[in-house]
Amino acid sequence: FLARWCALVGALTGCTLLVTGASASSQSSSSKLPSRFEEYIATHVKLTAQERINLSGGGPVTKLLDRDPTKEVAVFGAVWIAAPIRRYIEAVTDIENFERGGAFKVTKRISSPPNLKDFSRLSLPEEDLQDLRTCRVGDCEVKFGEDALERFRTKIDWGSAKARDAANAIAQQLAFEYVTGYLQGGNERLAVYRDQSRPTFVAREFRSMIGDMPELTVYMPEVKRYLLEYPKVTAPRVGSFLYWQETEFGLKPLIRINHVAVREGSEGAVVASKMLYASHYFWTGLELRVLLPDSTRGQGFWLITVNRSRSDGLSGATGFFLRGAVRSKVEEGMLDALSTTKKMMEAAR
Repeated sequence: FLARWCALVGALTGCTLLVTGASASSQSSSSKLPSRFEEYIATHVKLTAQERINLSGGGPVTKLLDRDPTKEVAVFGAVWIAAPIRRYIEAVTDIENFERGGAFKVTKRISSPPNLKDFSRLSLPEEDLQDLRTCRVGDCEVKFGEDALERFRTKIDWGSAKARDAANAIAQQLAFEYVTGYLQGGNERLAVYRDQSRPTFVAREFRSMIGDMPELTVYMPEVKRYLLEYPKVTAPRVGSFLYWQETEFGLKPLIRINHVAVREGSEGAVVASKMLYASHYFWTGLELRVLLPDSTRGQGFWLITVNRSRSDGLSGATGFFLRGAVRSKVEEGMLDALSTTKKMMEAAR
């Protein structure tokens, strides 16, 4: 399980896709931070004196946040990047190039409106195909809803030579229906996983997860509302897109679907990447990135990120022994992602 998490950290933070070309950047020695950033750190993150020195010096810092360790991992990270905000936004919106290589096997931006052809490269891993042969509601290694499991059970002749193609066709159709449903009905159309004895409602888990995020409830309530009530509400200056991805892990590959929302303005930018579906490990997740200019340091921006995810692998006896190692690996992955993102953005000058 730990091997899966170690690989997963890279996949979720994007650290494997970034080149680490050498760059030189001048950093201000000022210890002052923008007032809202300072308030947030003092109230909710509580950096040590040394961590503050590292941050003011332009280096990356990370901090695990206090959340229920039996089901959630949350980590804060920040770094100063001496590059235009627009450069970062352009990189993120070109998601197929931004998240490629390393653990990323396929990254595909979904058309607007979605098209079934968007999922033509979606292929179930061999281990998932084997599991689906015997999957039943409440007893399945792959995260699917009841209707999906019933389709795999009744629509495929698993003894046929064409079983693989039939299963992939169903998976592609399910993904297409899933994103179409989400675009029409928002969170209420997200999955109800039936892979365990008790159903897991993704919408409920997501609402609970972001309900106590001060980053949203205190500082960006309009972003919180957008994430919870999309598509019923719209937000000014917000663009968004969906993409699906296959990533390679230590033990099980993962197929996931994300909704990315980007808001730009004179005061900076916000990028929110919301996990709508994951075939293993996760119920839901949110990576929130704030790009904050700071005139006292010259051209550039603070990249402030909070990554939260809910998982079914951290509870019980096994989870008890793994939590410490998992949290440590998540923090290491965040630190690596911040460092390599800084190098890539600044090297592009």
